[in-house]
Amino acid sequence: MSKMFQGVFTALITPFTATGALDVGAFKRLIEYQIESGISGLVPCGTTGESPTLTHAEHDRVIELAVQFADGRVPVIAGTGSNSTAEAIQLSQHAEQSGADAVLLVNPYYNKPTQRGLYEHFTAIAHSVSIPCIVYNIQGRTGVNIETDTLVRLMNECSNIAAVKEASGNLDQMKSVIAQRHDKFLVLSGDDIMTVDLIEQGGNGVISVAANLIPAQMMEMVTTALKGDIKKARSFEEKLMPLFKACFLETNPIPIKTAMSMYGWCEEVFRLPMCSFENEFHYAVLRTALESLDIPTAEGK
Repeated sequence: MSKMFQGVFTALITPFTATGALDVGAFKRLIEYQIESGISGLVPCGTTGESPTLTHAEHDRVIELAVQFADGRVPVIAGTGSNSTAEAIQLSQHAEQSGADAVLLVNPYYNKPTQRGLYEHFTAIAHSVSIPCIVYNIQGRTGVNIETDTLVRLMNECSNIAAVKEASGNLDQMKSVIAQRHDKFLVLSGDDIMTVDLIEQGGNGVISVAANLIPAQMMEMVTTALKGDIKKARSFEEKLMPLFKACFLETNPIPIKTAMSMYGWCEEVFRLPMCSFENEFHYAVLRTALESLDIPTAEGK
């Protein structure tokens, strides 16, 4: 289990056709590109995959397709979180039945549960499936933080809560989790920009937005860091930093999906309320960030 959750896991975009339907062909090409580039694993139906605007049928279908296209070559970690515990259980059980290797469970959003509520929420989901569960802590989007004491209790009392995706932006909190975890529990960054920092403190990798476009470069940076060569990893990080920053020019996944469209990997199509760049200048900033990177086009693969 520990080996399964080390490295780079791509938070996959969900490609749509010009008419707004799921683009199955583009999704398959993207997964092949990821696997050919040596990625550690795939994460469909997360924030980057526009999961809040997928219908339940589409959500299930995207996970089924990811499992089908991956064909056992890399782990598939299905995003199945919800602010309704019952709905998260239903989505997680479907993911397990579809062959997903693990589930990613975002903090319940909008209803802002207490720490007791969070504990009971994640415990109920973990007990409903037999596959590993990864807790996704992102206060900026959900309005609630999983405090370290709560996370430690979850990891100690639920044997299949195997990891946390930390996107709190708080390195001190991440260090506290690392200091208190048991040896089988892994800590993954939820921010590309903080990945090397986290690995330097004992973290295990990243669930990455940028890896949609540059999976090989992300693997090079993270593998180097995990081997302990932080200085060399920093040199890779420096080269990739303009893209990391550009990925948040506007709300994720707007920039990364726009970048993917520039290289023919998908249409520049979003589900409302997500939309194309509000600021036209951001197109130029994004192109500048991409200029020095060796990025293949979809046609070239």
